[in-house]
Amino acid sequence: MEIQTNFSLKNYNTFGIEAKAKQFIAVHSTAELTTILEQNKAERKFILGGGSNMLLTKDIDALVVHIDLKGKRIVNENEDYVWVESQAGENWHEFVLWTIDQNFGGLENMSLIPGNVGTTPVQNIGAYGTEMKDTFVSCDAITITDQELKTFTKEECRFGYRESVFKNEAKDQYIITSVVFKLTKKNHKINISYGDITTELAKKNITNPNLKEVSDAVIAIRKSKLPDPKELGNSGSFFKNPILLKSDFEKIHQQFPEMKYYDVSPTEVKVPAGWLIEQAGFKGKRFGDAGIHKNQALVLVNYGNATGQEILTVSKLIQETIFTTFGIHIEAEVNVI
Repeated sequence: MEIQTNFSLKNYNTFGIEAKAKQFIAVHSTAELTTILEQNKAERKFILGGGSNMLLTKDIDALVVHIDLKGKRIVNENEDYVWVESQAGENWHEFVLWTIDQNFGGLENMSLIPGNVGTTPVQNIGAYGTEMKDTFVSCDAITITDQELKTFTKEECRFGYRESVFKNEAKDQYIITSVVFKLTKKNHKINISYGDITTELAKKNITNPNLKEVSDAVIAIRKSKLPDPKELGNSGSFFKNPILLKSDFEKIHQQFPEMKYYDVSPTEVKVPAGWLIEQAGFKGKRFGDAGIHKNQALVLVNYGNATGQEILTVSKLIQETIFTTFGIHIEAEVNVI
């Protein structure tokens, strides 16, 4: 293991932002990770996974530890369910496709989400009516300060909408090394409640889809709306969909009766941030090499040589405009570094 200095992170973030790490090392096992943490106690650490949920606005004046732990295995199973453990450095989409190949159900609606398995509990990723917490059992994590291993249960992770304990009380304290999921082996709970999936399946005259057909539909939808980070730098959805109290929303809805929304509880509604951004006129707009994708207003993109600061400036302009126009604050889903 060799620590490199003044290391370019351009290929380690999906926005394709040019930023340098003061020091950089990739670790491929928990033993290597423990050793690096022990030997560099005094160094400030920055933990890097798949680089898919961050916007680099500056160089990283720290030891960047890239988590590249690979491997997946079945840890338990019965007639109906299988418990699968994936190491943190596994690519999420490739892991989802592997589960589908094994006829394990539960992750198919989250196909093609960028990033690695180890960061999925941090964000509680989700798409098309499912969230990571729906199949999550536990995750192992190492404390950065003293290298102790801890297993977090679902309850201890305190999952919420794009939230977890790792974004709050335990932020910057742990490195997730592996995650266990409980998936179905039969009687799969196929979820095609989102209209886009139903429409995509109808194009192929599929009325009783299997896991792969749902996954293929999700992949087709995402490809039609979201740019491939390898071709156009982006981090997927940049903003969270705001959740409002119904009492507050009703006042706004009177002023904007065409506003889309979804009930999330008896007292709360979710408003699509993409709809707000599109109505405010930002969809497809470009500010130099920073811009908003032409097919999906939730996605900010790097058309080539945008800096992280330029993309951040665009995001703040969007937030200010949405608040001024609708009285709704939209939060960034992406971590701004």
